[in-house]
Amino acid sequence: MNADISVLAASGKSGRRVVAALRAAGHTVRAASRTAEVHFDWQDPRTWPAVTDGAGALYLVAPDDPAPVRQFVDRVQEAGVKRVVLLSGRAREAWGDRFGHAMAAAEDAVRGSDLSWTILAANNFMQNFTEDLWYEPLLAGRLALPTGGVPEPLVDLDDVAAVAARLLTSDEYAGRTVEVSGPAALTYAEAVATIAAAAGRPIRFEELTPAAYADELRAAGLEEEWVALLGGLLGLMREGHVAAPTSGVEDVLGRPPRSFAEWVAHVAPTGVWAS
Repeated sequence: MNADISVLAASGKSGRRVVAALRAAGHTVRAASRTAEVHFDWQDPRTWPAVTDGAGALYLVAPDDPAPVRQFVDRVQEAGVKRVVLLSGRAREAWGDRFGHAMAAAEDAVRGSDLSWTILAANNFMQNFTEDLWYEPLLAGRLALPTGGVPEPLVDLDDVAAVAARLLTSDEYAGRTVEVSGPAALTYAEAVATIAAAAGRPIRFEELTPAAYADELRAAGLEEEWVALLGGLLGLMREGHVAAPTSGVEDVLGRPPRSFAEWVAHVAPTGVWAS
């Protein structure tokens, strides 16, 4: 593909890695977000042509608010973009009303379009322990979640980005969902113990009830919308919907995904978990 590839959320966790993977492979990329090289704002349709017009493919990360998603996908199609890869999550059939409203709206929109689309459905990211949800609790020495002891095959975002880059430049997986995970499931207690050993300091995992977890989120100042979202996410995990490893990374890339232990060994020397 010679046309530009647009990457939304290019300043975010997955987007910036997709940009890097595509550029390393020699592709011309429009890195788009409210703060990236190409200005893009979901709430301002005047910014949309900068990522749609003349682009051959687009990496789509749904916004928190699903309202503009369908109009944007219509715009993508009208602009002649041929290929869309949508980042989503696994177990769409189990989400219901408790999780993933924007991702579900985006899936419905791309599936109902004439675009050549692929859904990239991922487990929780290993990088949630360094960049997002569970990072600050780890620094404080305690991660407390209502997992029920159910394991999950966490996935390295660098693997997700490599898969996304391949899907954006090939029609092999058009019209399909590619599920990506790590090579083996582990409990969050095991994950925290692995991090603590590599960091060389005490970090403990505590199992909570869903109600106690919600109370802790509220005490930390989270709005009810986010309390419900995180509760829904942990509920899906606790019910085992995302517990089985998948072959998606190896199917697409021809190599196994990085294990959690390998990822921790790579990241720990940076001092990211130092107290």
